[in-house]
Formats: sequence, structure tokens, C-alpha cells
Amino acid sequence: MMLTVRDLNAWYGRHHVLRDVELDVAPGEFVAVIGPNGAGKTSLMHALLGIDIARRGEITHDGDRVEKLASHQLVKRGVSLIPTGRQLFPYMTVRENLQLGSYANSDDDGGEQLARVVEYFPVLKERYKQLAGTLSGGEQQMLAIGRGLMARPSLLLIDEPSMGLAPKIIAAITGIITQLNEDGLSILLVEQNAALALKIAERVYVLENGRIAMSGKSDELTDSAQLRKSYLGI
Repeated sequence: MMLTVRDLNAWYGRHHVLRDVELDVAPGEFVAVIGPNGAGKTSLMHALLGIDIARRGEITHDGDRVEKLASHQLVKRGVSLIPTGRQLFPYMTVRENLQLGSYANSDDDGGEQLARVVEYFPVLKERYKQLAGTLSGGEQQMLAIGRGLMARPSLLLIDEPSMGLAPKIIAAITGIITQLNEDGLSILLVEQNAALALKIAERVYVLENGRIAMSGKSDELTDSAQLRKSYLGI
């Protein structure tokens, strides 16, 4: 498995936010986690990378136990997070933001990977000298994904990429994410837009109150009466 999670529990201080979470992502697979606000979706992403959260459980990446590794060590071995809210450096240029993403590959100046990234996002090459903070919301999301790709990941964690974007821009970005997966990249997507996640992911986990409530293939869950009523409003 590219990613295996077993009995994952996580806390912010005394607040127990994830309880006995178990999930898998196979090599080349596109998996999504859906759930309402406050379900623990972003906490899950933070727990997988050990970002500002206490965690307990087993996390395996590409056959190796990694739950004791620091975030930068996980990035170096091929796990990259596209955070919610993008979290760019607004007063640095597009190119500088992208180049920062390659810091884990200390033996590489990022030039070769930069060329690959802008093949997916040609608009970023046009904006190389523009400050990241002056980009549109959609362009900023593309830059955030591009920066994550600069680390040459084998597993891409993407947290709420559709947040705050117009439908046309969401369609463009999800199209690129789907293409990345078709090109061989394993993806774990967190998304509040359940209909979108069910449309583009192969399998889906439903997270409620920090626990996995159900899981299955996307087409099977789309046919679930419980999920249709709770998350799709139909």
C-alpha cells in the first residue's frame, strides 16, 4: 500500500479529534475523505504529517512505518500536503513560491521539476514574476498544488481544493488533479463537497465526529440512501 493508517487517534491539547481512524490508499489510487465541518478532515491531514497535533497509531508509507517521523522527513520521502487556505507566501513571486517547494530535494535546483509543473499549470509560467498575493483565487490554488508537486511526491494530500472558488475554476482544478492521478500519482483528497468527491475519486471514506462512519467505492456510496440524504440532499 502507498498509505496505510491503523487505529489513528489525535488530539489538540485535551481535545480528542480523531478516534481509531483506519484507511488505505493503494499505489496510483485516488481516494477521498468527506464529511461536514468539524468532522476532523483537516485534523486527519495534520495527523498524517504530524503538524501541530499529538497522534497515536500506525501510519505506513510505501511499506515503512512513518508515524514517528517529522513533517520534513515525510516530505523528503514523498508525502506532500496541499493545505487548506493555500498558505502561500504572498510577498514572494510565483516562481519563488514554487522553488520553495523543492527544498526537500537538496541535490536538485528544481529546474527540471519546475518545467514539469508548469506543463500542468501554464498560467503559472506566465505569472512567474508576479507576487503570489496578487493572483486570483484559482491561480493561488494552482500555485499551492504546483508548490506541493515540486517536492516530487509519490503521495499527494490535498485539503479542500474547491474552497471559495467558482464552479468553472473548480472544474479546471479538479481536472488537473484527475490528470495527475491518471499520470500515476497517488492522491488522498479531503473535500466538503461530497458530490464532487464522489464524482472524481475511486473510493471514499465518510468521516463523522472524528470517526470513519462508512467507506466504499464511489458509485456504491452514491447509491447509499443514508449518504444521499445526509450529504447530497437528495
